[in-house]
Amino acid sequence: MRFFQVLLIVSAGLLGCQSKDKSKASIEDKSNLELSKRPNILWFVTEDMGAYITPFGDSTVATPNLSKLASEGVIYPNLYSTSGVCAPSRAAIATGMYPSSIGANHMRVNSYNDEIGIPKYEAVPPSEVKMISEWLRQAGYYCTNNYKTDYQFKEPVTAWDESSPYAHWRNRKDNQPFFAVFNFTETHESGLFEPYGFRQIETRHYHSGDRSYSWKNKGANHAKNRTDEDATKQHLPKDTEFNIPPYLPDTDAVKRDMWKLYNNIAEMDSQVGAVLKQLEDDGLLENTIICFYGDHGGPLPREKRLIYDSGLNTPMIIRFPNKMKAGTKDDQLISFIDFAPTLLSIIGEAPRTYMQGQAFLGKHKVEKRKYIHAAADRFDGFTDAIRAVRDSRFKYIRNYRPEQGYYLPVAYREKIPTMQELLRLKAEGKLNDVQMQWFREQKPKEELFDCAVDPNELNNLADKPEYQEKLNELSAEMDRWLSAIGDEPNLDEAKLVEKLWSGKDTKPVTSHPIINAKDGLVQVTCETEGASIGYKIMGQDGNTPQSWEVYQGPIQLPEGSKLMVQAHRIGFAPSDVVEYN
Repeated sequence: MRFFQVLLIVSAGLLGCQSKDKSKASIEDKSNLELSKRPNILWFVTEDMGAYITPFGDSTVATPNLSKLASEGVIYPNLYSTSGVCAPSRAAIATGMYPSSIGANHMRVNSYNDEIGIPKYEAVPPSEVKMISEWLRQAGYYCTNNYKTDYQFKEPVTAWDESSPYAHWRNRKDNQPFFAVFNFTETHESGLFEPYGFRQIETRHYHSGDRSYSWKNKGANHAKNRTDEDATKQHLPKDTEFNIPPYLPDTDAVKRDMWKLYNNIAEMDSQVGAVLKQLEDDGLLENTIICFYGDHGGPLPREKRLIYDSGLNTPMIIRFPNKMKAGTKDDQLISFIDFAPTLLSIIGEAPRTYMQGQAFLGKHKVEKRKYIHAAADRFDGFTDAIRAVRDSRFKYIRNYRPEQGYYLPVAYREKIPTMQELLRLKAEGKLNDVQMQWFREQKPKEELFDCAVDPNELNNLADKPEYQEKLNELSAEMDRWLSAIGDEPNLDEAKLVEKLWSGKDTKPVTSHPIINAKDGLVQVTCETEGASIGYKIMGQDGNTPQSWEVYQGPIQLPEGSKLMVQAHRIGFAPSDVVEYN
């Protein structure tokens, strides 16, 4: 029997014994007991994170909280994002669909649009798609996000009970299971910019849930808003020796960025520790599944935005209640596209049929996947078209614009001193052949890498006769995948927008909700297929609830109260808020 099913059965048994003493419990009480059988789920999501931590073999900097989490849980070294950058990858996690199948793969859909001559738009998934958090809310979970979104679409009001710097499980109802996401920004590539210093918002994780707390310079991202103490804080000696990857030069500027990278990881680890302490203080540790992962690979040049493993692979740790499988490693291939179906499987629900991934845990766990897939398109003002497929050992890359070089002069990336160093040394003719690969003016149509012996993907095997069978296998798998998800890799972005908007010139708008009352119940409908409907009930005292509820059926509206309703299909503009007395 799968160990996770054991967890659910044990929890159900314990609570079942409790319920025998409550023979006169109300239907609502019984419903609450049923909900409390389900495990809490806590996600720690950090940014731009390669395998730079001790549980995954890199002991450069101490990360005591993550190391403890790994010793009590399972490490997953073969997790891959669907893109080498955050917004498309977060779209995959939120929807369970490949970004290149729903118009979410250009980074970003609402930036640099004037420069490239297209309107601002959003990803438009099929009408039946909901954010995974909304499905969990419908299942009775209290869902919070603290507090980055960045999904390539505006999330409906039904997506979260709360999404803010205050969002926390502590604001839920008694005994309500929760799905809580905490996003950590310390490891973002901007943390390498000069002048160097930690983001001011680091302290929010110590005060999350406390709405009486007020942040100074809340949301500040730049060192000019940081205190001198923050800017000089060190977790790691500056004279530390670093294992610099061969695609970067071994210079003082690069070493300083490596120092910043590890220093930022150590600071992120302390923030993770703060939230873990809150979980322990609340007595919830052993009823919570804790998952740590990054939103894609590392922050350095030739890592972020690329679909080499350095841009896709990110470490994952999962700690199960009562330290099940503690200290073990699971080598299976996992894609971000698998997160949504796995969350449903964990709470005992079948993955939705539109989801393009597969569950790797829980009741609906399936056989281990054989391949992972990834895509790269526009980054800021520069467009490319690259697709990749990887098995447990080999990576196949297909370049749809071989006449175009790899390197894209993304201004944001060029704020990183290491990027500036690469460009300086290139101009001076001082980069070696390995470091110059990224700056080639053209690229091969096909690439094949043996990642076991060439983890940095520097030696292209595509033309080697002894590898043609593997090349053909992975090429055929890519063709199958592209067809299955409806991906047109080199589709002009203006044509993509036209397709998403069904040939219209403007973004589609969700129809206003229609409200009808009958037999003391209020029913809400919307003519836009697949629209989520959120509502709030304002009491006679005029107080408005913090959260929008997910409409799932007729509502009994208390006398003297007011109903507020909004409809929103993902990728469409939301309706106006409609009020009903």
